[in-house]
Amino acid sequence: MSEKSYQHVKAIEKETFIVSLCVTFFAAVICMQIIARIGITPNTSIIGALIAMSIARIPSAALSKFRNLDRQNLVQTMTSAGGFAAANCGLLAVGILYAFGDLKLLVPMLLGSTIATLLGIYFVYKVYDSELFPAVGSWPPGVATAAALIAGDEGGAKARTLFHGILLGALGTALRIKPILPSGLPMAGVGIAFIANPSAMMALGVGLILRGYFPYISSFMSSMGIAGLPVDLGKTYIPHGVMIGAGLVSLIQAIVIIFRKSDPANKTVDAEYIPTVNSSQTKKAIVTSFLLFIFGALILAFISGIFAEMTISRLALWVLWSGISALIAPILVGLCAMHSGWFPGFAITIIFLSIGLFMNFPPLALALLSGYVASTGPCFADMGYDLKTGWIIRGMGKNIPYELDGRRQQFISEMIGGVVAMIAVALFMNMHFKLDLIPPVSRAFAVTIQAGSSPQILRQLIIWAIPGAIIQSIGGAKRALGILFATGLLINNPIYGIGLFVAVGIRRIYERTHKEKLELYGSGFIAGDGIYGFFFSIGRSFGWW
Repeated sequence: MSEKSYQHVKAIEKETFIVSLCVTFFAAVICMQIIARIGITPNTSIIGALIAMSIARIPSAALSKFRNLDRQNLVQTMTSAGGFAAANCGLLAVGILYAFGDLKLLVPMLLGSTIATLLGIYFVYKVYDSELFPAVGSWPPGVATAAALIAGDEGGAKARTLFHGILLGALGTALRIKPILPSGLPMAGVGIAFIANPSAMMALGVGLILRGYFPYISSFMSSMGIAGLPVDLGKTYIPHGVMIGAGLVSLIQAIVIIFRKSDPANKTVDAEYIPTVNSSQTKKAIVTSFLLFIFGALILAFISGIFAEMTISRLALWVLWSGISALIAPILVGLCAMHSGWFPGFAITIIFLSIGLFMNFPPLALALLSGYVASTGPCFADMGYDLKTGWIIRGMGKNIPYELDGRRQQFISEMIGGVVAMIAVALFMNMHFKLDLIPPVSRAFAVTIQAGSSPQILRQLIIWAIPGAIIQSIGGAKRALGILFATGLLINNPIYGIGLFVAVGIRRIYERTHKEKLELYGSGFIAGDGIYGFFFSIGRSFGWW
């Protein structure tokens, strides 16, 4: 095999690096503004891809290199890392301390968030394309970004179909009718249902509908003489209990996948596809990552000074629990992201925080635990999407040396994006604090810590872990029904659940005859939703509308 056949475009190549750096810093600043004012972050992968495609079409010899899909993939990888890490990791973590009312540990918390973010990126890089996180998995936003890049490069019928999908996605999301459709039609959800596992989408849909319409369900049940049901699931710990049960079973299923013997009969992924990361490498990556998370927690304990507030045994327990939580959280977030395109980082972190409350850690130690653990998952999910995009662009693993080199370059881009994001947070966090602009999730963590532990909460978590475990056991590791059902219970968006059911029905009807067209439309819907959401969020965050 010649040298040219496996060497990929380099992430630190001059033109690629400079353009990526500029776009990444812009994405980081904008996404910090959006999450503080709106509470969510848009899909920056597709925005990064469109920027890269636009740069490639500028009539300049210096920018003509960006017509290369691999180079565009590196730009969007760093861009999405910057946006996700700045908003969902850095600002969220320091925002917890601001909401908590203690600014003395801002710098240690930012450093701890940086460590956790970079370790999360390293973790997914090492386990991506294993049996646990196969490249042939759904990873819907990654598929959408790849489709946009390829269609933009090839043009023709595919480009027209994708453009129609993008247009419909943007128009559907813009169709905001209060109070029926306050957020528009769930076009991204419909698009994901055209790509992801249908059973997983149905489980997510059931959870979304149950959560959204439970007040009406509980009212009806009460009228039938069945009393005692909560009016709003969002004000209980029932969804968290279901997630705990499903998560525990999912971890057991993951351990079985990792430690069983390599036998063709035991394959959980496409029988014709052989993952590039074997079971031995997966075990090593998990053990190494766990030790790194432990070491990171230890560093955080000492630079923050919380070690002085605890006995040696209590400190050891805090470091151990932080390491365990930081390892499990990205695995659960990654499974959700791979199967559904959602990454419920907040919901999963609140579970570990709630259990930490019963361990009687000091309040500041719990705040640092929350920020550290919450920073591990977002970029794990984000890089999973980006690696899926690169895997498709590079030929779906047909040239393994080229695929591995490309994956390595994306890892470098993602790591640089994470560092740029934290620099942006360091530069602008005080401005956000002066304007009282922090993610709503940060306030939720602070309130949970201040509320303290309650035997009633523990009882709810234990009781409702049982149905979560049962559902996950029935669905198996490949479908992740329990985890996605719990994810739906944690999100108050019933219209999205209805959209998933409609989309799965359409997919069942047309999948055999129009599979490729459905996937292109699905990718377009996700892209259109993301593009509209990005610019709409910018407008709202700056008060333009």
